[in-house]
This record gives sequence, C-alpha cells and structure tokens, in this order.
Amino acid sequence: MLDNLGNLERSHTCSELRAEDVGRQVVLMGWVAKKRDFGIFTFVDLRDREGVTQIVVSGEDASEAHAKAKNLRGEFVIAIKGTVVARTNETVNKKLPTGEIEVKAN
Repeated sequence: MLDNLGNLERSHTCSELRAEDVGRQVVLMGWVAKKRDFGIFTFVDLRDREGVTQIVVSGEDASEAHAKAKNLRGEFVIAIKGTVVARTNETVNKKLPTGEIEVKAN
C-alpha cells in the first residue's frame, strides 16, 4: 500500500489476473469493497469498474502495509503493489473470474 503514488501506474484492472499470472509483480488501484481482519492477515476485496481481486496483507511480510490495511474502510480508494499468488484449493472462489489467485501486498 502506498501513501504517495508518485509516478505509479496501474498494471492491470481488477478483472484481468489469472493463474497464469502467478509470480508477476502488479499494481492495482480501486475501491475497498470488503475487508476481513484475521489478526496477522488482512484480506481486502479490491474493486474497480472491471471486477474484483482479493488482496492479502501479511503482518509478518509487510508490517507497514498491514498496519495501514487495518485502518481501511469500505469505499476507501487505494493502490497496492504486490505479487500474484495462487490460492490454495480450499480457498479458490469459483464465483469470481479472479478466484484462483490473490495479490500479496508488499
């Protein structure tokens, strides 16, 4: 998560990423549709006019971003930079076109 966007440019919309993008560094921008706080992990459903992508922010891997994610509310506009990762079989969301992946914020 970023405080100052500077020259940052969005690399993808929230509907584009798929399993073949795993490992790719991306920048997404959009609105917070939903936030779920599980202590060490905070999950954000980020939406734009194209779709929704799940963002995961880990307190262990990105403590500064995690602290900021704790304060997010619905409809906040944010930008995130992170890595596309595959969801486990148990967490795949078949209701979403992007449901096989999530973006791990860094």
